[in-house]
Amino acid sequence: MLTGYNFALKRAFKQTMLNKIALRFISAKATLRDNNNEVQLRGKLIHGRFKDLPHLIWLPDLIEPVENFKLFFKGEKNKILDVRNVHLLNYRNFGSSDHHHSFDMDDISNDIIRYMDQNQITMATIGGHGFGAKVATATASNNLNRFTGVMCLDGGPVDQRYHEPYLELKNYVMELSKLKLEKHTAQEVQKSIDKVVTEPNWNFIFKQNLNTTKGYPQWDFNMEALVSNMKKVRPDVATWSERYGLWPGRAFVLLPAYSRWVHLPTNTLPFYDVFPRLQGTFPSNDFNIFGSDQTTNNHWPHDSENQDELFHLSNKMWRWLRYKDGCHVLLSDKTEAGWFYIQDRGTDASTGTGQGEITPEHVHYNWKYTHVYEKSQKRRGTEAAAHGQFLPKGQFSDESKW
Repeated sequence: MLTGYNFALKRAFKQTMLNKIALRFISAKATLRDNNNEVQLRGKLIHGRFKDLPHLIWLPDLIEPVENFKLFFKGEKNKILDVRNVHLLNYRNFGSSDHHHSFDMDDISNDIIRYMDQNQITMATIGGHGFGAKVATATASNNLNRFTGVMCLDGGPVDQRYHEPYLELKNYVMELSKLKLEKHTAQEVQKSIDKVVTEPNWNFIFKQNLNTTKGYPQWDFNMEALVSNMKKVRPDVATWSERYGLWPGRAFVLLPAYSRWVHLPTNTLPFYDVFPRLQGTFPSNDFNIFGSDQTTNNHWPHDSENQDELFHLSNKMWRWLRYKDGCHVLLSDKTEAGWFYIQDRGTDASTGTGQGEITPEHVHYNWKYTHVYEKSQKRRGTEAAAHGQFLPKGQFSDESKW
């Protein structure tokens, strides 16, 4: 018994020492956390062009710095900022967000919900690129009351363990993980990247993740944890699990016409399983293909040098956000808001009935942290609205935001 206790104590001490050592080799703003619930996410908030706009949380692909999307969303012709504030967010173990050994999807999702609570965001649209789209789908599926829609750009609920592009990325990670960064200069590491990473876009992304601000090179992501996860039989960064559930609300899926990550003949089937509303909609603005690029560049349509293609991409996203996203997950679209009653699940403690007095998602996207209800009650001089009572048109919110 004592022997087992001593062994556990030594193992815990060893892990603590490894964590302290690893602290010197992670991003300057990030912290290596022992407690799963202390992981803090960081990124870049791009304010929309109007006041009181809903939020879009956007997640990047594996290793890809989320800052790479800044130029896309802030483009002169991009109208997404007319309808959303955009949170460019790094999930755990990447960029400036904190590190933790776990890549479990539940843990990653909990980080995002914690970020929303800390920033007083009741509900949001969530989307992402590549692996970020998979994280967005799983997070929304497990938190139906916190999201209004899901957006997937060349990624989603697909098992990619045996896909050629994932195996290529895995090989890049495995080979570069063998480098002892503390024994090399930044120039030497960059030469090694050129030798190992033959795909130009991934080559650029790995170099972006090479931090030299401390006088010696280090990765801006948790290389050790990523390698460990990729070695698993079912790596969290590649698979899709049935336990993640499904998303019954609105969904937007856009895939390059010649995508290597989502094969159109077969890999569209998982999307129908996870997004029931997409069944029978292909091709449409909800579920469609994009572009004609047959090179590996098609995985990064937001980085295209073709301004017409960038406008076409952003306009598809804006149109979906403007007209279809932003309502209760059980409503077809915004036109049904206020006309169909959505029964709450569970029993209301104050009334003893099977539903509450209101369904606030129909009224204001940020109902947990807004004062519009109190202002409305004060203006009407009553505690609650009577049946069939509506505020005058445009009085509750600016008509331009409908």
